[in-house]
Order: sequence, then structure tokens, then C-alpha cells
Amino acid sequence: MEENEVLVKVENLSKKFCIDLKTSLWYGVKDLCYNVFGNKNENSEELRPKEFWAVKDISFELRRGECLGLIGHNGAGKSTLLKILNGLINPDEGKVTIKGRVCALIELGAGFNPILTGRENIYNNGAVLGFSKNEIDSKVEEIIDFAEIREFIDMPVQNYSSGMKVRLGFAVAAQMEPDVLIIDEVLAVGDLGFRVKCMNRITDLLSSSAVIFVSHSMAQVTTVSNEAMLLEHGRIDSYSKNVGDVVEKYFFKFQTSDEQLIGDGSIKLTEFSFIENSKKVVETYIRNGEDLKIEFEIKADEDVENLKFRIGFFNIEYKLLAEVDSDTVNFIGKVVDGKLIVSVVIKGLYLRYGKYSIHLHVINLDTNKKLLRQSNIGHFIVKPTISIGADFLLPSEWS
Repeated sequence: MEENEVLVKVENLSKKFCIDLKTSLWYGVKDLCYNVFGNKNENSEELRPKEFWAVKDISFELRRGECLGLIGHNGAGKSTLLKILNGLINPDEGKVTIKGRVCALIELGAGFNPILTGRENIYNNGAVLGFSKNEIDSKVEEIIDFAEIREFIDMPVQNYSSGMKVRLGFAVAAQMEPDVLIIDEVLAVGDLGFRVKCMNRITDLLSSSAVIFVSHSMAQVTTVSNEAMLLEHGRIDSYSKNVGDVVEKYFFKFQTSDEQLIGDGSIKLTEFSFIENSKKVVETYIRNGEDLKIEFEIKADEDVENLKFRIGFFNIEYKLLAEVDSDTVNFIGKVVDGKLIVSVVIKGLYLRYGKYSIHLHVINLDTNKKLLRQSNIGHFIVKPTISIGADFLLPSEWS
């Protein structure tokens, strides 16, 4: 086994599809005739009506010991690329060279025969990967233990839950130690403990394998990957060994959800802005440790006293990362003459790189009633000065 050996080489890979089934079948017949009679095919570089490039001009190399984090929004071409790499579909252009055994977890339960038991499927999958019965015999107990489904291992796979199928599929892939391991979003299913175990196992496999890892969880991608590729509309938008840079570009392309408003209508948010160099801006950039300054205005049909405010910070995966609450500094808002302007300074915000949205809650302290809950009222981007793996970095004093 050579260290640093190139196990996956992709050269100018392209694949096109047709959005209409009838037209697609007609194009297939025409292409078959061109191939049978040896006539020159139509220019494969040009799209015919109703065709589109699912992937276009993809090139990369992956060596033993490397994990490529493949990211992109839905429809970017990730699954198509993986199916080509796994030999499920043929490319229209380009070349793929893969050395060694390939194991792919592309779709939930793919590769399992539903009427066979879990144990029988382990032997089937092992045989497909090229392992002898004796080799599988030596690993089967480890696979069952890793999957944590020993009491169900002799039950037909068609009776397994989705989580059990993932456990078994990953256990086979991980314990068989293939040269190339392809994982597509399957770890989104299953409990947290098993996902952590899978992440650790992928890290162990990197000593002997090359891994292609697809996930919409940027935390997972940055944990296991040592290089990353961002696809957009089937093309490479960014490809680098600096995973953070590629993930950052993914964040910036992300379109945050539309604003949502819940409340009884007694008060309204009429203006929101960030304060940047004493000027109001709609969107702002800050660096780790800088202050974030916010100003918003609310109006009401009648004066209201004893208002409490809470601001939440959400990442693009719609995870609440932090909150600030006016109660912590005994600030009470009062609407006078139908209007109130509130200024907030969040000191030393050490969030990881990415794009964040702000949500506002307004509560009447007298009645404890939520008068307003409004999401995505503003967005800001954190540019890193310090590379951190967690969601935020705690301020500290060192001596």
C-alpha cells in the first residue's frame, strides 16, 4: 500500500440530462444509431433542446489519506457526480480512474437485498467488494458490533428502520476498509451517538483510504475533511485544501429564509439597521471579537410600558447559537407617542465564519405576552481572524 497514492482521478468529467422523458428517449435512440453505424455524433459539447449539464468539466485528484468534502446546494450536481464515480451512470465526456476497492453509501439501504437478513447482506456486500468468505468471516462480528443491531441481525432487512439500515450499511463500509469510501448524506439519519462514532471511524479510515464525503452539515464537513469542493450548477465554484475558505463561500451563497412575522399586531417593527462607522447599513461584515451594533424602531397604536426584548442569532442551518436579552441589564422599553428606538451593542462577538440571521422577540413584562416575534430581520457575515471549529469562541484572559 503506497502512501500518498492517487486513488481517484477525475478528468474533465461532464454529464447532461434531459428534463423531458419522451425527448430523452428520442435522443437516446439517435445516439445509439450514431454509435451502431459509426456516423459522427452530434457535437456533444452543445446542448440540445431541453438538455442541461448536471455536471460540467469536473477535474480533481484524491490520494490515500485524503477526505474530500463535497458541498453545494440541492441540484448542484453532487449526487450525479457520486453516481458516476460509483459506476452507476456513464459520463458523456471525460474520464474517471479509480484504483482499489470502492464502497459507496449513496442512498439509504442501497445495495441491500430486502428479503435477506442483515447477516446475509453483510456477506453479499463483502463479496461485491471482492472479499473472500474467510475474510468476511473474520470481520462479521466487528461489523455486527459496530452496527449495534445484534438482536436484529438475523431479521430480513425489509423490516429494518431507516436508522438500522444506515447503521448496517456504514458498518459494512467502515469495517471492510475499502480503498475508496463514498458517503452521501446518509449520516443525517440516526442518533447523535452513532454519528459521532461514524465521524471517528472515518478519521481512522483515512490512514488507509480515500474518502469522498457529502453533507449539508458544515460542522461534519469541517470535522473530517482535509480538502473541499463547492459545486454550483454542475461546475466547480471553489476547490481548495483550505476547507474553511470553501465553506465560507458556501455560506455567502446561501439565501436565508424569508422573514416570518408572528404577533397580535399591537406593535410593529418599522426599521432595522446595523451601525457601521456611525452610519446605518442593511447588512454588515464583522471580524472575530468586534462589537456588533444594532438599532431598531418599533411603533404602536398606543403607548406601552414594560417591554422586554430578546435577540437571537441563527446560522444558515437555522440553529440558534446565541441570544441577548434586555432583562440581563435591567433595560425596560417604553413606547412613548407611538414610537420607540432601541440601540443594542453586542460586545466582542466571537462567532465562527459564516452568515447569520437575527430574530427579534418583544414581550410585555406585565402580562408576559409575546407581542412580536419576527425572524430574519437582518443578516451579518463574520470574517474570521482566528480559525475555530466550534460555533463560537469564548473570551478569556491568559497569564
